[in-house]
Amino acid sequence: METTVLILRIFFGILFCFAGIMHIIKPKIFKHFIPEFLPKLLINYVFGALEFFLGLGLFFTSSVKNASVGIFILLVIFLPIHIWDATKIRPAIGSKKIAYVRIPLQFLLMYCIYLIYINY
Repeated sequence: METTVLILRIFFGILFCFAGIMHIIKPKIFKHFIPEFLPKLLINYVFGALEFFLGLGLFFTSSVKNASVGIFILLVIFLPIHIWDATKIRPAIGSKKIAYVRIPLQFLLMYCIYLIYINY
């Protein structure tokens, strides 16, 4: 289990650091996920920074627990956004099929980050 958790830490660390950087350098990719009544650019940069620093936190033993809780909370926050996106006529990224696949995938990601949390 130790090796699995280490692989998950590295995977999630890279994934969230990359996603955070993409929020900053390519904000247009994510603008369709953000509801119209919110300030899109500000929300994009805030969540990008959060994702980057939480991903970075997975690389340091002293911050793994806090980072995994933060990532879990982000995944919970993003779940309704993915459900909302799947109900739109034209999902933000990809087809309707991909939008529906992202919903159970979100639960799988939540479970994996939970495994990291309980093993630290």
